[in-house]
Amino acid sequence: MTRLPAFLGALRRDMPWPLLAAPLLFFAAFFAFPLAVVLVASVTAADGGGLTLAHYARVLLDAYHWDILWLTLRIAFVTTAIAMMLGYPLAYYLVRVVEARWLRRACVVLLVIPLFTSNIVRSFGWMVLLGRVGIVNETLQGAGLIERPIRFLGSETGIVIGLVYILLPFVVLTTGNAIAAIDRRLEEAASDLGAGPAQRFRTIVWPLSLPGLLSGAVIVFTLAVSAYVTPALLSSGRVTVFSMLIYQQYASVFDFHYGGALSVVLLVATLLLLWAAAAIDPTRRRT
Repeated sequence: MTRLPAFLGALRRDMPWPLLAAPLLFFAAFFAFPLAVVLVASVTAADGGGLTLAHYARVLLDAYHWDILWLTLRIAFVTTAIAMMLGYPLAYYLVRVVEARWLRRACVVLLVIPLFTSNIVRSFGWMVLLGRVGIVNETLQGAGLIERPIRFLGSETGIVIGLVYILLPFVVLTTGNAIAAIDRRLEEAASDLGAGPAQRFRTIVWPLSLPGLLSGAVIVFTLAVSAYVTPALLSSGRVTVFSMLIYQQYASVFDFHYGGALSVVLLVATLLLLWAAAAIDPTRRRT
Protein backbone atom coordinates (compact mmCIF):
# COMPACT_ATOMS: atom_id res chain seq x y z
CA MET A 1 0.00 0.00 0.00
CA THR A 2 2.89 2.35 0.65
CA ARG A 3 4.04 2.02 -2.95
CA LEU A 4 0.88 3.57 -4.42
CA PRO A 5 1.37 7.12 -3.01
CA ALA A 6 5.01 7.02 -4.12
CA PHE A 7 3.94 5.96 -7.61
CA LEU A 8 1.32 8.71 -7.81
CA GLY A 9 3.85 11.25 -6.61
CA ALA A 10 6.35 10.18 -9.25
CA LEU A 11 3.59 10.30 -11.85
CA ARG A 12 2.71 13.88 -10.92
CA ARG A 13 6.37 14.86 -10.90
CA ASP A 14 7.56 13.17 -14.11
CA MET A 15 4.51 13.36 -16.37
CA PRO A 16 4.63 16.34 -18.80
CA TRP A 17 1.07 17.44 -18.06
CA PRO A 18 1.24 20.71 -20.04
CA LEU A 19 2.08 18.75 -23.18
CA LEU A 20 -0.70 16.24 -22.49
CA ALA A 21 -3.38 18.84 -21.82
CA ALA A 22 -4.41 19.37 -25.44
CA PRO A 23 -4.57 15.63 -26.35
CA LEU A 24 -6.48 14.84 -23.16
CA LEU A 25 -9.00 17.61 -23.81
CA PHE A 26 -9.43 16.43 -27.41
CA PHE A 27 -9.96 12.84 -26.23
CA ALA A 28 -12.45 13.94 -23.58
CA ALA A 29 -14.44 16.16 -25.97
CA PHE A 30 -14.62 13.85 -28.98
CA PHE A 31 -14.40 10.36 -27.48
CA ALA A 32 -15.13 10.17 -23.77
CA PHE A 33 -18.02 12.64 -23.70
CA PRO A 34 -19.92 11.19 -26.71
CA LEU A 35 -19.46 7.69 -25.30
CA ALA A 36 -20.78 8.85 -21.93
CA VAL A 37 -23.82 10.38 -23.64
CA VAL A 38 -24.56 7.07 -25.39
CA LEU A 39 -24.10 5.11 -22.16
CA VAL A 40 -26.43 7.41 -20.21
CA ALA A 41 -29.06 7.31 -22.97
CA SER A 42 -28.93 3.50 -23.05
CA VAL A 43 -29.87 3.20 -19.36
CA THR A 44 -32.40 6.04 -19.27
CA ALA A 45 -36.11 5.54 -19.74
CA ALA A 46 -37.59 7.11 -22.87
CA ASP A 47 -40.16 9.02 -20.80
CA GLY A 48 -37.50 10.38 -18.44
CA GLY A 49 -38.61 8.11 -15.63
CA GLY A 50 -35.13 7.28 -14.41
CA LEU A 51 -32.65 4.49 -14.91
CA THR A 52 -33.71 1.27 -16.59
CA LEU A 53 -32.26 -1.80 -18.29
CA ALA A 54 -35.33 -2.30 -20.45
CA HIS A 55 -33.49 -1.24 -23.60
CA TYR A 56 -30.79 -3.87 -23.05
CA ALA A 57 -33.44 -6.47 -22.30
CA ARG A 58 -35.14 -5.55 -25.56
CA VAL A 59 -31.87 -6.15 -27.41
CA LEU A 60 -30.54 -9.21 -25.62
CA LEU A 61 -33.81 -11.12 -25.25
CA ASP A 62 -34.80 -10.88 -28.91
CA ALA A 63 -33.47 -13.53 -31.29
CA TYR A 64 -33.70 -11.03 -34.16
CA HIS A 65 -30.90 -8.94 -32.70
CA TRP A 66 -28.73 -12.00 -32.10
CA ASP A 67 -29.20 -13.03 -35.73
CA ILE A 68 -28.12 -9.59 -36.95
CA LEU A 69 -25.17 -9.55 -34.54
CA TRP A 70 -24.03 -12.97 -35.74
CA LEU A 71 -24.41 -11.86 -39.35
CA THR A 72 -22.33 -8.75 -38.65
CA LEU A 73 -19.59 -10.70 -36.90
CA ARG A 74 -19.58 -13.34 -39.63
CA ILE A 75 -19.07 -10.73 -42.34
CA ALA A 76 -16.29 -9.11 -40.29
CA PHE A 77 -14.56 -12.44 -39.68
CA VAL A 78 -14.71 -13.46 -43.35
CA THR A 79 -13.52 -10.02 -44.45
CA THR A 80 -10.60 -10.17 -42.02
CA ALA A 81 -9.60 -13.70 -43.07
CA ILE A 82 -9.63 -12.86 -46.79
CA ALA A 83 -7.77 -9.59 -46.21
CA MET A 84 -5.08 -11.49 -44.29
CA MET A 85 -4.73 -14.15 -46.98
CA LEU A 86 -4.46 -11.55 -49.74
CA GLY A 87 -2.54 -8.91 -47.80
CA TYR A 88 0.36 -11.00 -46.55
CA PRO A 89 1.57 -12.25 -49.97
CA LEU A 90 1.15 -8.76 -51.41
CA ALA A 91 3.13 -7.20 -48.56
CA TYR A 92 5.85 -9.82 -48.90
CA TYR A 93 6.02 -9.23 -52.64
CA LEU A 94 6.34 -5.47 -52.25
CA VAL A 95 9.05 -5.68 -49.59
CA ARG A 96 11.10 -8.69 -50.66
CA VAL A 97 10.50 -9.23 -54.39
CA VAL A 98 10.26 -5.71 -55.82
CA GLU A 99 13.88 -4.55 -55.91
CA ALA A 100 13.61 -1.12 -57.58
CA ARG A 101 12.93 1.49 -54.90
CA TRP A 102 10.96 3.72 -57.27
CA LEU A 103 8.73 0.83 -58.29
CA ARG A 104 8.14 -0.12 -54.67
CA ARG A 105 7.20 3.46 -53.82
CA ALA A 106 4.89 3.63 -56.82
CA CYS A 107 3.14 0.44 -55.68
CA VAL A 108 2.71 1.84 -52.17
CA VAL A 109 1.29 5.07 -53.58
CA LEU A 110 -1.19 3.12 -55.70
CA LEU A 111 -2.12 1.12 -52.62
CA VAL A 112 -2.68 4.20 -50.46
CA ILE A 113 -4.43 6.48 -52.98
CA PRO A 114 -7.84 4.73 -52.61
CA LEU A 115 -7.77 5.56 -48.89
CA PHE A 116 -8.13 9.24 -49.82
CA THR A 117 -11.35 8.48 -51.69
CA SER A 118 -14.68 8.36 -49.90
CA ASN A 119 -16.09 4.94 -49.10
CA ILE A 120 -19.32 6.08 -50.75
CA VAL A 121 -17.58 6.62 -54.09
CA ARG A 122 -15.77 3.29 -53.91
CA SER A 123 -18.94 1.46 -52.92
CA PHE A 124 -20.81 2.97 -55.85
CA GLY A 125 -17.98 1.78 -58.08
CA TRP A 126 -18.44 -1.76 -56.83
CA MET A 127 -22.18 -1.47 -57.40
CA VAL A 128 -21.40 -0.88 -61.08
CA LEU A 129 -18.87 -3.70 -61.21
CA LEU A 130 -20.99 -6.28 -59.38
CA GLY A 131 -24.34 -5.55 -61.04
CA ARG A 132 -26.16 -8.13 -63.11
CA VAL A 133 -24.84 -6.43 -66.26
CA GLY A 134 -21.61 -5.32 -64.61
CA ILE A 135 -18.08 -6.08 -65.67
CA VAL A 136 -17.68 -9.02 -63.28
CA ASN A 137 -20.75 -10.92 -64.48
CA GLU A 138 -20.11 -10.11 -68.14
CA THR A 139 -16.52 -11.34 -67.83
CA LEU A 140 -17.57 -14.57 -66.14
CA GLN A 141 -20.26 -15.18 -68.73
CA GLY A 142 -17.90 -14.33 -71.59
CA ALA A 143 -15.39 -16.86 -70.26
CA GLY A 144 -18.10 -19.51 -70.06
CA LEU A 145 -17.75 -19.92 -66.30
CA ILE A 146 -21.39 -19.10 -65.57
CA GLU A 147 -24.59 -19.33 -67.57
CA ARG A 148 -26.57 -16.60 -65.83
CA PRO A 149 -25.49 -13.54 -63.83
CA ILE A 150 -24.62 -14.02 -60.18
CA ARG A 151 -26.48 -11.82 -57.72
CA PHE A 152 -23.63 -10.14 -55.87
CA LEU A 153 -25.57 -7.05 -54.83
CA GLY A 154 -27.94 -7.67 -51.97
CA SER A 155 -25.88 -10.56 -50.59
CA GLU A 156 -23.16 -11.14 -48.04
CA THR A 157 -20.73 -11.92 -50.86
CA GLY A 158 -21.05 -8.46 -52.34
CA ILE A 159 -20.57 -6.82 -48.94
CA VAL A 160 -17.46 -8.90 -48.24
CA ILE A 161 -15.96 -8.06 -51.65
CA GLY A 162 -16.45 -4.34 -51.06
CA LEU A 163 -15.07 -4.45 -47.51
CA VAL A 164 -12.02 -6.48 -48.51
CA TYR A 165 -11.19 -4.00 -51.25
CA ILE A 166 -11.57 -1.02 -48.92
CA LEU A 167 -9.73 -2.49 -45.92
CA LEU A 168 -6.98 -4.52 -47.63
CA PRO A 169 -4.41 -1.66 -47.58
CA PHE A 170 -4.35 -1.70 -43.78
CA VAL A 171 -3.14 -5.30 -43.71
CA VAL A 172 -0.58 -4.69 -46.46
CA LEU A 173 0.87 -1.61 -44.76
CA THR A 174 1.15 -3.08 -41.25
CA THR A 175 2.50 -6.40 -42.50
CA GLY A 176 4.88 -4.74 -44.95
CA ASN A 177 6.37 -2.60 -42.16
CA ALA A 178 6.88 -5.70 -40.01
CA ILE A 179 8.59 -7.59 -42.85
CA ALA A 180 10.79 -4.60 -43.73
CA ALA A 181 11.95 -4.40 -40.10
CA ILE A 182 13.30 -7.97 -40.11
CA ASP A 183 17.10 -8.03 -40.08
CA ARG A 184 18.31 -9.77 -43.23
CA ARG A 185 21.37 -10.99 -41.35
CA LEU A 186 19.18 -13.44 -39.45
CA GLU A 187 18.23 -15.13 -42.68
CA GLU A 188 21.83 -15.04 -43.90
CA ALA A 189 22.94 -16.75 -40.70
CA ALA A 190 20.23 -19.38 -41.08
CA SER A 191 21.30 -19.93 -44.68
CA ASP A 192 24.91 -20.45 -43.58
CA LEU A 193 23.66 -23.07 -41.15
CA GLY A 194 21.97 -24.96 -43.99
CA ALA A 195 18.38 -23.68 -43.77
CA GLY A 196 16.55 -23.57 -47.08
CA PRO A 197 14.22 -20.76 -48.25
CA ALA A 198 11.11 -22.47 -46.93
CA GLN A 199 12.68 -23.17 -43.55
CA ARG A 200 14.01 -19.60 -43.28
CA PHE A 201 10.56 -18.23 -43.98
CA ARG A 202 8.88 -20.60 -41.52
CA THR A 203 11.32 -20.03 -38.66
CA ILE A 204 12.33 -16.39 -39.14
CA VAL A 205 10.17 -14.29 -41.48
CA TRP A 206 6.77 -15.66 -40.51
CA PRO A 207 7.14 -15.42 -36.69
CA LEU A 208 8.69 -11.95 -36.83
CA SER A 209 6.09 -10.60 -39.27
CA LEU A 210 3.11 -12.16 -37.50
CA PRO A 211 2.60 -9.22 -35.07
CA GLY A 212 2.25 -6.86 -38.04
CA LEU A 213 -0.25 -9.19 -39.69
CA LEU A 214 -2.29 -9.46 -36.49
CA SER A 215 -2.24 -5.69 -36.05
CA GLY A 216 -3.68 -5.29 -39.53
CA ALA A 217 -6.26 -7.97 -38.78
CA VAL A 218 -7.41 -6.08 -35.67
CA ILE A 219 -7.78 -2.87 -37.69
CA VAL A 220 -9.71 -4.63 -40.45
CA PHE A 221 -12.01 -6.44 -38.02
CA THR A 222 -12.90 -3.35 -36.01
CA LEU A 223 -13.60 -1.33 -39.16
CA ALA A 224 -15.57 -4.15 -40.80
CA VAL A 225 -17.75 -4.87 -37.78
CA SER A 226 -18.73 -1.20 -37.52
CA ALA A 227 -18.97 -0.44 -41.26
CA TYR A 228 -22.18 1.19 -42.44
CA VAL A 229 -21.77 2.79 -45.87
CA THR A 230 -20.46 -0.24 -47.75
CA PRO A 231 -22.99 -2.76 -46.36
CA ALA A 232 -25.85 -0.29 -46.82
CA LEU A 233 -25.03 0.36 -50.49
CA LEU A 234 -23.96 -3.12 -51.56
CA SER A 235 -26.77 -4.89 -49.71
CA SER A 236 -29.48 -3.00 -51.63
CA GLY A 237 -31.60 -3.17 -48.50
CA ARG A 238 -31.67 -6.98 -48.46
CA VAL A 239 -29.02 -7.51 -45.78
CA THR A 240 -29.06 -5.68 -42.45
CA VAL A 241 -25.96 -5.44 -40.29
CA PHE A 242 -25.81 -4.07 -36.77
CA SER A 243 -24.53 -0.64 -37.76
CA MET A 244 -27.47 -0.22 -40.14
CA LEU A 245 -29.87 -1.10 -37.34
CA ILE A 246 -28.22 1.50 -35.09
CA TYR A 247 -28.43 4.12 -37.84
CA GLN A 248 -32.14 3.43 -38.31
CA GLN A 249 -32.82 4.06 -34.64
CA TYR A 250 -30.88 7.33 -34.59
CA ALA A 251 -31.76 8.78 -38.00
CA SER A 252 -35.21 7.37 -38.79
CA VAL A 253 -36.97 6.35 -35.57
CA PHE A 254 -35.17 8.88 -33.32
CA ASP A 255 -35.10 6.37 -30.48
CA PHE A 256 -31.77 7.38 -28.96
CA HIS A 257 -32.22 5.16 -25.91
CA TYR A 258 -32.74 1.97 -27.89
CA GLY A 259 -30.05 3.04 -30.37
CA GLY A 260 -27.66 3.67 -27.49
CA ALA A 261 -28.26 0.17 -26.14
CA LEU A 262 -27.59 -1.30 -29.58
CA SER A 263 -24.37 0.72 -29.83
CA VAL A 264 -23.14 -0.43 -26.43
CA VAL A 265 -23.93 -4.07 -27.20
CA LEU A 266 -21.95 -3.91 -30.44
CA LEU A 267 -19.07 -2.14 -28.69
CA VAL A 268 -18.94 -4.67 -25.85
CA ALA A 269 -19.15 -7.63 -28.24
CA THR A 270 -16.27 -6.23 -30.30
CA LEU A 271 -14.13 -5.55 -27.24
CA LEU A 272 -14.77 -9.04 -25.87
CA LEU A 273 -13.70 -10.62 -29.15
CA LEU A 274 -10.56 -8.48 -29.29
CA TRP A 275 -9.79 -9.39 -25.68
CA ALA A 276 -10.22 -13.08 -26.48
CA ALA A 277 -7.95 -12.72 -29.51
CA ALA A 278 -5.31 -11.00 -27.38
CA ALA A 279 -5.56 -13.75 -24.77
CA ILE A 280 -4.72 -16.44 -27.35
CA ASP A 281 -2.22 -14.30 -29.26
CA PRO A 282 0.60 -16.66 -30.34
CA THR A 283 3.08 -13.79 -30.48
CA ARG A 284 2.86 -13.04 -26.76
CA ARG A 285 5.82 -14.01 -24.67
CA ARG A 286 4.98 -16.52 -22.01
CA THR A 287 7.10 -17.04 -18.95
